[in-house]
Amino acid sequence: MYALREALAAFRRAPLLTGLSAAMVGLALFVVGLFALAAYNLQLALESVEERVEIVAYLREEARTDEIALAEQELSSLPEVESVEIVTKDEALEIARRELPEFREVFTDLDVNPLPASIEIRLKAGHRDPSSVDHVARQAGQYPIVEDVRFGREWVDKVFTIRRMAAITTAVMGIAFALVALLIIGTAVRMAVFARRDEIRIMRLVGARDRFIRLPFLLEGALTGFAGGVLAIALTWLTYRAVFHWVFSIEWIPLSWVGAGLLAGVLFGTFASSLAVRRYLREVGE
Repeated sequence: MYALREALAAFRRAPLLTGLSAAMVGLALFVVGLFALAAYNLQLALESVEERVEIVAYLREEARTDEIALAEQELSSLPEVESVEIVTKDEALEIARRELPEFREVFTDLDVNPLPASIEIRLKAGHRDPSSVDHVARQAGQYPIVEDVRFGREWVDKVFTIRRMAAITTAVMGIAFALVALLIIGTAVRMAVFARRDEIRIMRLVGARDRFIRLPFLLEGALTGFAGGVLAIALTWLTYRAVFHWVFSIEWIPLSWVGAGLLAGVLFGTFASSLAVRRYLREVGE
């Protein structure tokens, strides 16, 4: 209780310094929040592209109904497969007329439908990587009724190359921004410690233990980090609304990420306070 009272008293004694520290923490975490907002929407965009990954097995003209039904049943049982849909020749022609309006007249004047029937295979989330797609495509190509299998190999490879690059970039930049935030928080807390250096020196002289001296500063750092986290979330929300309203539609980060941001602020504040106080106590002890 003493440590908590001292931590809260520090906010009242030096509101300007405390506000400056919280603002520095908030701005540091705001940069991390902006990066998280961009990373999350990039992740959603890549997932949206991945959802379009599908395998199309084109059937031979002589394929019988029972053979098609058997292939559909067996392909549906594969663990990677989400759904299997049979597209008849007539349905394929109707789709071509609808999705390719520039060739509508060509498809309208046909005496014979040249488009083959097909089996369209959609994969489950988590199984849309190149190896899974290639495995299912090979399984579909083994049926005698299948004439050709297409899934856009180069396009799938490029999508997942971009995904891997985005994951690596996200990790590296996230760590870099976190380190910058930690340095800024540490500087802010060190300013608070330096402002109370005389008080710390007197407490050491009267025999106070380091743990007793350190605890109020740790709580103060945690509270400062929490305040900075709240400020960062507010700034990130305002940026999100501005981009959503004036630029283009984006999604707000999940609430779990918001909670993680607040927790990160508290942990960063506590850790930075611990480093700053330990260093100063070491200097005083020398």
